[in-house]
Amino acid sequence: MTTILYSHAACADHDTGPRHPESSQRLAAISRALDADEFAVLEREQPPRAEVAQIRRMHRSAYVDRVMESAPTQGRRALDSDTVMSPGSLEAALRAVGAICAAVDAVVTDRAMNAFCAVHPPGHHAEPGHAMGFCIFNNVAIGAAHARAEHQLRRVAVIDFDVYHGNGTQTMFADVAELFYGSTHQWPLYPGTGAEEERGAHGNIVNCPLAPGAGGGHFRRVMTDRLLPALDGFAPELILISAGFDAHMADPLAQLNLDETDFAWATKEIFDIAQRHCGGRVVSTLEGGYDLEALATSTAAHVRALIAG
Repeated sequence: MTTILYSHAACADHDTGPRHPESSQRLAAISRALDADEFAVLEREQPPRAEVAQIRRMHRSAYVDRVMESAPTQGRRALDSDTVMSPGSLEAALRAVGAICAAVDAVVTDRAMNAFCAVHPPGHHAEPGHAMGFCIFNNVAIGAAHARAEHQLRRVAVIDFDVYHGNGTQTMFADVAELFYGSTHQWPLYPGTGAEEERGAHGNIVNCPLAPGAGGGHFRRVMTDRLLPALDGFAPELILISAGFDAHMADPLAQLNLDETDFAWATKEIFDIAQRHCGGRVVSTLEGGYDLEALATSTAAHVRALIAG
C-alpha cells in the first residue's frame, strides 16, 4: 500500500497578512520539498470540503456558526489576538478538516498504508468554543471523532510533537477514556497548558514537557521512557499525528533544539506501535513550523519515514 499526500490549493488562500508567521509560504516550502523525485511514489489527492456535521462533533454549534458568519468578503477579521480570517480562510479551514477525514477513510479502509495532510490553517489549539493560536477548527480532533463515528473505531490516539502544547486537543479528549492524547512540548511556553499533572479523567493524557534548550537526546528519552510506552499500553486502533516542526533548532518562535532526524525517528517509533496494534494505520496532519527551510527538511524527513513504514 501507498502513502497519500492530501493538499489543496485553497489552503494557500488563507491569508494571515504580512509578517504573520502562519503564512501560506509554509505550504509552498513543503510543496517544493515534496516535489523531489524521491517523493514521486506518493499518491496525491485533493481533499473534499468538510461537512458542518463533521466539525460539530468536536466544536460547539454556536462556534461553528460564528466562524461561518465571520468569513469576510474583503480584508481580514480577527477571531482572537493571533487568529485571523481572510476571504479564503473558511474554504481553507474546510479543506483542512476534509483532508484529515478523507485520510482517515483511506487508511481505515486499507486503501492506503498511511497519509500526510499538508494543510493550513493548523488546528491543535482550537478549543470547542473558540479559535486560538492560529487555529480555527481542530483538525486532528475532528479526525479522531470521524474515525469513531464513521468507522466504529473505539480507541484513537493523537501524538503531538509540536513545540506548543495542543490545549484544544487535550480539552476535547480529557474526559473520554477511549481517546488518548500524548504531547511533547516546550515548557514554559504558550499556551501555558501541558503540565505533567494534567492526565485526563481516565489517565488518557500524557504530557512530556521539555525545558527550553532541550535537544534531540532529551526528546528521545522522554518519548522512550514515558510517551511511547503509554501509547503502546493504550493499544490504539488508529494513531493520528499532530506534526508540528517548530521544535526544530532553527525555528524563530521557540527554544528547543531538535532537527529533522528527531522527527524521522519519532515517526518510525510511532509507526512501529501502529504496526503492533492497528495494522500500521497512521494519519499525520501539519501543525506548526515557522522557519521555512527547517519546515521543508523536517516535513520531508517525516514523510520519508511514513513512506518507509
